[in-house]
Amino acid sequence: MAKREKRLNIILAAVMWLMSLIILVPFAMIVLNSVKNVAESAVMSLRLPTELHFENFAQVLKDPKLLRSFGNSVLLTSASTVLTILLSSIGAFVLSRNRTKGNRCLYMVILLGLVAPINYITSVKVMQFFHIINTFTGAILLYTAQYIPFTVFIYYGFIGGISKTLDEAALIDGCSGPRLFYSIIFPLLKPVTMTALILNALYCWNDFIVPLYFLNSSQKWGIVMLTYNYFSQFVSSWNLVCATMLIIMAPIVILYIVGQKYLISGITAGAVKG
Repeated sequence: MAKREKRLNIILAAVMWLMSLIILVPFAMIVLNSVKNVAESAVMSLRLPTELHFENFAQVLKDPKLLRSFGNSVLLTSASTVLTILLSSIGAFVLSRNRTKGNRCLYMVILLGLVAPINYITSVKVMQFFHIINTFTGAILLYTAQYIPFTVFIYYGFIGGISKTLDEAALIDGCSGPRLFYSIIFPLLKPVTMTALILNALYCWNDFIVPLYFLNSSQKWGIVMLTYNYFSQFVSSWNLVCATMLIIMAPIVILYIVGQKYLISGITAGAVKG
């Protein structure tokens, strides 16, 4: 039995290494080609460059459109992520602590957002009615609406595992509802908050659909839309395209490295508690 388990572990380890290589090989190709010259990068191979060309990054960063689009992505991602976390945590707290039939029904309606695809035609009409289409405000609100169902789901389960005796003790001491949540409950939600922050930021940063349909002005495009434009602009300069892709990935990679210890624990706890 022990030998069989050992074989299974070896096979599982081999499969995991293979899957890691499938992910790492394209990344390595991007890194290597970002420091090659135009001729070497055109081949898109894993060969080491004959000479390192770090000036590719300097050339890309000189483009004012890149800096503007980078700032737009930071604005959209940070604003929508913070707004999603604030609204979802408060909503999940109320729904979890007051499990009436009405709140249970409302929770199920919110969860429909996990399986029901967004209707972009209706969204366009609504945003046109409120005059927020082709604005950062409209895009931020749309991102927030898209991410609330998943974020409420993981908060709801996590809050269900927090003892209600904390609420009762705080209320006996004269603590108000908002103070109870922000001073006592919210600090306990750090793992699931980091999970929501990383995943929502990742989705928003890499999103292509919302800028394409709801931000028609190139002045408001995020970094992903600009990269898509670079594929046609630098079609013969893959070294510049790869350098741009690395610049785009850097903020999300850093965020993931900082919060990775919370990511799995937050998803697991939010899915099984309550």
